[in-house]
Amino acid sequence: MPSQSRAFASYHVSRKSDGGIPKLSKNGRSYSGSSAQYGPRGSSLATSTMPGVAPGSFSTDLKTTSFPRSTASRPELAMSRVASSGPNDDDPVTESEQRQAVVRDKIAKEMKIKTGTENMLEALQSKNPKQTKEQRQKVEMELGTSKRKLHELHQELNQEIQRAQTPTTPPRNHMSSYFRGSPLKSPPVAPDLPDPEPPSDAFEGESPSLVLTEILQELEIEGMQPDYYIERANTLVELFKRHPTLKYDLAWSVFSLRVQMMLLSDSTDVVAAGYRLTRYAIADRSSLKPIRALHTDEVVILSLVKKGNAILEREQAVKFVRAFLDVKDGVLDISRAVVRAVVAVAEQHDDRLHHICILTLAEILMRDPALLIQAGGLNTLTEILSEGTFHASESLAVGFMKLLDAPRRRGYLKSGREIETIFGPLTDPLYCNGHEERLKTSVKAVAEMLKSWSGLLTLSRNNAAALRSMLGSLQYPTIQAKDLVLELLFDVLRIKAPSWSSTFLAGRRLTTYGRGLHAHHEPAIKRLKHDTDHESQRQDLTSHFSTLVLATLLRAGLIEALTNMIKSEEDLAINRKATLLLTEILRLANYCLPEPARSEIQVLSGLVTERTISDAEECAINAALIFQIESINRTLNRVSSITTVSRAYDSHGDIHLGSPLVDKSKLSASMDAEQFRQAVLDTQVPNHVQFIKWKWDLIHSIIEGPLTNPKRLEEVLNSKFLKRLTAFYRPFKYRFSTVRNTRPNQRYVRTGCALIKSLMQTAAGIQYLTENKLLRQVAECMAQVDRLSGLTSTSPIFERSQMVETLSGGYFAMVGTLSQTSDGILMMQKWHMINMFYHIVDLHDREDLVETLLGNMDFSIDSHLRVLLSKALTAGCKEIRIFATKLLRRYAISNELSNAGDVASGSRWVLNLLLTQLYDPDVEVCEIAVKNLEEACNRRDHLEYVVKCRPSLDHLGEIGAPLLLRFLSTSVGYHYLDGLDYITQEMDDWFLGRNDTYVALVEASLARAYAEQPSHRNTYSSNDDILELEDLGVVPPHFYRELARTEEGCRLLEKSGHFNDFASVVRDFELDEEDDETLTKVKGCLWAIGNVGSMELGATFLEETEIVGSIVRIAEGAEVMSLRGTAFFVLGLMSRSKHGNEMLLELGWKSAVDERGQSLGLCLPDQLSRLCSVTFRHNSTDESQALRENADKYKAAAIDDDPFHARVLKAVIEMGNTVLAKKVAVELNGLKNRHQNAFKQVSLFKKTLALLESHHYRLWQRQFILDLFDKGIIRRIVLEEDMEDEMEASTG
Repeated sequence: MPSQSRAFASYHVSRKSDGGIPKLSKNGRSYSGSSAQYGPRGSSLATSTMPGVAPGSFSTDLKTTSFPRSTASRPELAMSRVASSGPNDDDPVTESEQRQAVVRDKIAKEMKIKTGTENMLEALQSKNPKQTKEQRQKVEMELGTSKRKLHELHQELNQEIQRAQTPTTPPRNHMSSYFRGSPLKSPPVAPDLPDPEPPSDAFEGESPSLVLTEILQELEIEGMQPDYYIERANTLVELFKRHPTLKYDLAWSVFSLRVQMMLLSDSTDVVAAGYRLTRYAIADRSSLKPIRALHTDEVVILSLVKKGNAILEREQAVKFVRAFLDVKDGVLDISRAVVRAVVAVAEQHDDRLHHICILTLAEILMRDPALLIQAGGLNTLTEILSEGTFHASESLAVGFMKLLDAPRRRGYLKSGREIETIFGPLTDPLYCNGHEERLKTSVKAVAEMLKSWSGLLTLSRNNAAALRSMLGSLQYPTIQAKDLVLELLFDVLRIKAPSWSSTFLAGRRLTTYGRGLHAHHEPAIKRLKHDTDHESQRQDLTSHFSTLVLATLLRAGLIEALTNMIKSEEDLAINRKATLLLTEILRLANYCLPEPARSEIQVLSGLVTERTISDAEECAINAALIFQIESINRTLNRVSSITTVSRAYDSHGDIHLGSPLVDKSKLSASMDAEQFRQAVLDTQVPNHVQFIKWKWDLIHSIIEGPLTNPKRLEEVLNSKFLKRLTAFYRPFKYRFSTVRNTRPNQRYVRTGCALIKSLMQTAAGIQYLTENKLLRQVAECMAQVDRLSGLTSTSPIFERSQMVETLSGGYFAMVGTLSQTSDGILMMQKWHMINMFYHIVDLHDREDLVETLLGNMDFSIDSHLRVLLSKALTAGCKEIRIFATKLLRRYAISNELSNAGDVASGSRWVLNLLLTQLYDPDVEVCEIAVKNLEEACNRRDHLEYVVKCRPSLDHLGEIGAPLLLRFLSTSVGYHYLDGLDYITQEMDDWFLGRNDTYVALVEASLARAYAEQPSHRNTYSSNDDILELEDLGVVPPHFYRELARTEEGCRLLEKSGHFNDFASVVRDFELDEEDDETLTKVKGCLWAIGNVGSMELGATFLEETEIVGSIVRIAEGAEVMSLRGTAFFVLGLMSRSKHGNEMLLELGWKSAVDERGQSLGLCLPDQLSRLCSVTFRHNSTDESQALRENADKYKAAAIDDDPFHARVLKAVIEMGNTVLAKKVAVELNGLKNRHQNAFKQVSLFKKTLALLESHHYRLWQRQFILDLFDKGIIRRIVLEEDMEDEMEASTG
């Protein structure tokens, strides 16, 4: 792997002695001028061809010194220097200047040659590479020569300049210039001058083919030190990394000989370097054949059993095997013998390569399960999965899920119960205690299985026996196991714990907590949040799948297991967590399950059955549980009474909606004067100056309650209560502005916003706020960061560090409260705040300040603030434009603007701004604008207005496609796009290929939805206005779905006949088909049918073609689990239309409905067992053939004519028996002592390798057997085959 190259080089450098470490460049070349570090004095190193060697360095062999076009450069230069010497020979300065002029002329000429060569190379690269290969190589060689000559000339010029600046240096005679560039003479010693630095890029100016040839020639030398080969191997690796196409032109006849010499080396480090070099030389599958011809299988087997300091060699051997997996179909070139060796390492828990070998086996399982099963690796993975010792257990689970997906792959498993062993750690009461880490890994694997179709359907077999055993573990006394199982249930059901869950689990009462405004956990609230057209709601596939998971767990006894656990559990935190989970499950079931399943669950028959007097204690426990469930349910349903949305500031400038932690005020606005005065006194504001002693919850309740009454407000206008409260917020009092920016301290910001809002509701309050110093000082603080105001400060309130560490950013939230009313905007204009806002937006180095300003303002009122926002959208930096474009989403989907009924006076301004952002120079801004417009177009009036604007989206390409699809949902948009000839072209694209692409898009979205689940958001970190706009797990826009929204689109669809073609493909599908191309075709047709059928106008196509029954047949009986899941999701889509829901009801599928009786798209069969039929068919033909081949190979290896060899082979076979292993080891040692020459014979070694491939051996057993043979036997195998090849060639 490329990421290992630097570590590999540094490892070898660290192993050298301090006196012999050459300075290595980043590509592994040595910049040392000495040859003693590489080998004997007489070795040929071709130093003159290496760019890192200084001119004139010593070389003992001139035969390898080659001078291309520039060979005469230095003699030429010397002769020109002699010729240029004239009357001023005695003047060393003049002579030096003349030499410098000559060199500069040479540099200028060479620069022109280099520029022309680069232009020619660029022209050749734009042509066909195959036709211009030879020309390109010549030009590259010429370019490399030119760059190398330029480097030499620059060095010569620098030396000449330095020599001229040294007055004490005597002038050199004319003849000395002849030998300055000669390789026979070393350069003059200049102790006061540093050595010339090597080029920053060692390959700069060199043809990669030439460098490759040079290094391969250097590797041809034998008998050098290990570092010599390692450094050149590292250099080749860097060359392959820099020029990836170079490995496609390798001459393997030469390259393989160099690599083979390294792999057969006695040094483990050289062998490791050989593995690494070979790994980087792999180009495609065709290059694997010459690599395996180097006997890499035998070498890898021997490397993996080595001990001691050979860890680097073993590591590189495993990475070499893994490199085969990176090549398409490269797994087919991995031999069973190598996999056996990897399995042996994976079984050794204390081996350093244990984990990487497990991952290697998991990848082989996904690509070629037959190979892994023949090598005995499946049992190893099953054992590791059941033990829970591998921390990345979910990756192993993915491999097993891939195996279970298709019928042919399932045939490699005997019954499917192999994966049920993963529940072992959870269901063993003795194992649960003291193995928390293993329990966690098992839980992760179980969760991964329950999030896949193959895993869920397989675990649902046999009445969900495996899931029942897991739920039964809730009765075990181990707290850790119970907690992990509960967390598992929260995860697989995608239930988000409420924000107050941590304090509730700690034992706090529920009376002071309310559910937040966001309510992410409840899909009903999420779906009814915006008053948009029901047809525009897209199907959430994760909700549909979670419904099936919930139904499966309920069928396995989830409710009974939780109720029994709650009644018997003594640990308070676990008891409360289980109660919370049970309540959430009841709410989820009430929402997503169809009748009568939801009603049966809500009864909780196990808690309300009739009891006798003797069961009074149990009845009390049941009653307490029901009361607790009801209390939690009320708290979940309670909505915060905060009617204003205050925006709190954080260190990153994000927008935060007002806190829902403050419960509904118990103080009425109509309370009498006596009660009000007592409440004011109870706040401790009149009694204490220190704000820490004030009761802020009560202050907030008074502000939102009694102070909204004008009479009560007049009573406190001149009181100590309001004076101290407003003085606390004044910036230059340095009280509020210096409070630390923490989550608990955000209450001060919320109270300040509430205070300003209450004062703005009455004329007296506005007058008080106008005369108060609060706004004037806030404006002065803004002027401190306005560079055009003329005010400066050494420590501004709105300095970046102050905004991060203190609550000073909360002033923008308070000013934002002013922007909600016209009077407030007039007050802002009075203190010139808006003028300063224009200047602040121009601060390109204060993105945090600009984001805070924009995020806290309210742009609902037509004022200068909208102009300010428009300026930020068009003239700001990229980050500000992105932030402001995301900010527009709040107003584009706002109910308040849309409910006015007049688009022109409501949301036209925000739609115009979004349309302008479509032409932003940055693609990311355009993409966000498209997504915002797409969501805004859920309302028909918004969509019609956007279509009337006729935006041009051709420049956006695929980014603008979703918005164009949304235009199809109205007749106006249809005719607009039809006039552009968009519809017919798009229909042809979707029919011919886009349907297949849509399948990959949906499956990738689902995979990411489960892989990147958002963390449990609390009310401080969540933000509905600036969300990640990519909806994972939601059905993406589909062309045929949007086409079926209008009558014109349905007529076009009927005329095209595409729907009938889709229906015929689905109808003719065979349930046992598993060809990938066919499956993708069928899935694409299913999604097209489902999207059309989800529309009321398109549902008529379902009845005409009678295709619903065929889709139900696929959902209940398809052998490929992923296809069955696709059909299940498509049925949910079709159930959204009234007509489709009725047809599904006739076929035994029911859908959940909302309060209005409309389908939610969450349908299930009457009998869940109809989905859970999974068959396992054994691959008898493949297995029998593999067994016959293995048996034949084993018989041939176990028999030998030599009695001694036969005895050794028999002992090797018995070595695999764990019981006899030690006894046989003693016997083999004795045989080796008596007949050492026998263990040097190649035939015996080959038969031993065949036995090791045919049988399962532990790692220590393999080590012992292979250590019996001579260390150089693999070299003799290679040499004998080479001799045989030579003899065949001579006789032929």
